[in-house]
Amino acid sequence: MASENNNFVQPVIPRFDGHYDHWSMLMENLLKSKEYWTLVETGITAPENESALTEAQRRKLDDQRSKDLKAKNYLFQAIDRAVLETILKKDTAKDIWDAMKKKYQGTARVKRAQLQALRKEFEILHMKEGESVNDYFSRTLSISNKMRINRDKLEEVAIIEKILRSMTNKFDYVVCSIEESNDIDSLSIDELQSSLLVHEKKDGYLCRGGASLESHCS
Repeated sequence: MASENNNFVQPVIPRFDGHYDHWSMLMENLLKSKEYWTLVETGITAPENESALTEAQRRKLDDQRSKDLKAKNYLFQAIDRAVLETILKKDTAKDIWDAMKKKYQGTARVKRAQLQALRKEFEILHMKEGESVNDYFSRTLSISNKMRINRDKLEEVAIIEKILRSMTNKFDYVVCSIEESNDIDSLSIDELQSSLLVHEKKDGYLCRGGASLESHCS
């Protein structure tokens, strides 16, 4: 029998794999969905003299500490023991989060160098002979997503244009047809991939240098 209460479904906790930007994005989203992110971001504000607190203030502080423990539990499950042992201060979820950010996010200079390398990789990217449409899209989007994580404002139309001009020669006629029949500015990556997959599966779609095809693609 299905459970009557879906609140007990455990969330998938993203494990830290060394790629801080991607992990922190997933982890922040999880903590926000559980309404713990404010505590992780700003920490607990506890007064020096707790005995002077009113009953309402004490309940609020106890609630913050309870939520902080739950946020810490998510972080403990997401981070391997070897990494946790390098974090000296683990009193609050904010302590752990700030330590991870300081250790793994990298300096601005390093991030600029990473982005420059990714831009160069994106610039020289071309489809390989014999490579499938799905595999090429996967490679292209992997690089594009890394660029965006590193704060590059890469527009979807730029990715589409890159793909269209970097396909192998056998797709020349298909690319020409897509460019003539679609407004590239309004075409989505999914629509482009779908169109190319359809042509990939069809026999006789390759542009083999026939006069009529050459004149159409010119």
